Amino acid sequence: MYGTKAHADTVIRLIEHNINIMRSQAGTFRPTPVCIWGLHGIGKTELVKGLAQRLEAPLVYIAPAQFEEMGDLVGMPRIEGSATSFAPPEWVPTQEGPGILLLDDVNRADDRILRGIMQLMQYYELVSWKLPERWMIVLTANPDGGDYSVTPLDDAMLNRMLHITMEFDANVWAQWAETAGVDERGIYFVLAYPELVNGRRTTPRSLVQFFELLAPFEQLDEHLPMIKILGESCLDPETVQAFINFVHLKLDRMPAPEEILDTPDFEAVAGRVQRLVNDGTVQRLDILSVIISRLNSWLISRPDAMTEKRMDNLTRFLLLEFIPNDLRLSMAQELVRHPHLKGLYANGAIAEFLLKKM
Repeated sequence: MYGTKAHADTVIRLIEHNINIMRSQAGTFRPTPVCIWGLHGIGKTELVKGLAQRLEAPLVYIAPAQFEEMGDLVGMPRIEGSATSFAPPEWVPTQEGPGILLLDDVNRADDRILRGIMQLMQYYELVSWKLPERWMIVLTANPDGGDYSVTPLDDAMLNRMLHITMEFDANVWAQWAETAGVDERGIYFVLAYPELVNGRRTTPRSLVQFFELLAPFEQLDEHLPMIKILGESCLDPETVQAFINFVHLKLDRMPAPEEILDTPDFEAVAGRVQRLVNDGTVQRLDILSVIISRLNSWLISRPDAMTEKRMDNLTRFLLLEFIPNDLRLSMAQELVRHPHLKGLYANGAIAEFLLKKM
């Protein structure tokens, strides 16, 4: 692994920084390519694609490991007068940027292809063609080592890139999942069992595939045999067992953020949360922490969704007596970091609580 170990939001900020420089400077500026290292299935490729879409920046995707001949990279020769030049491959962008050329799983490419990519990264051109102005190159790579079939990159190539290693963070993933349409029961599961992610087969990507298969099941406990089959088809055995236990404990029925924020009968929802948390003589703070994490993720990922009614219910939730002060404080501190949620300061009890702990 190379560079700073960081979560997805930090990786996004690094790429955005380069794009902002391209937008503010003359077209001759060529940012140093950025290589995102990380385990399989963690979401490196989808992160870059999603960022390009959000920034309305054109994106060209290529997988150098699929290139069998140098012509796939440099193009095909053609005769122009008395000279030979190379026609650019079809994937080469033609429009001016800011844009992103994504070289996915670069260290799975053949060594010959890697040598050609070195020139592209250094000069933003290959043989007879150049990338348009204001394009940046982003690469993804799996770690070196015995677990992956990769070609080690030598120092000459590594020195042509900026490096960052992407690591999984359940809360950052949940914020993405809230707007990506992931089954909410899956979001709760990942927040409850983050330690299971990044196994051999259990990755953010395989979990999303699994959760998509569960969407038709309204009551999960009625379909456990099929859920076990589906789970074992794409996840590690311990993840499958944990999910079945999750359903047995009825944790898939934790109230969704919309239920808490939009309910006309807040006391009824609060009572439901309290019954989940107070399991006989044991207070299940782990469940409460998961509900709070999910509520935070939902609120942070939707800056335009806050209404007066939702702010009122959010305030009432924060002031529930059975929430320990440390959880209450961490939740409030996280939320008021975001401009659309600073309205929490309007409540005297919350403002006083926050100010005392600062």
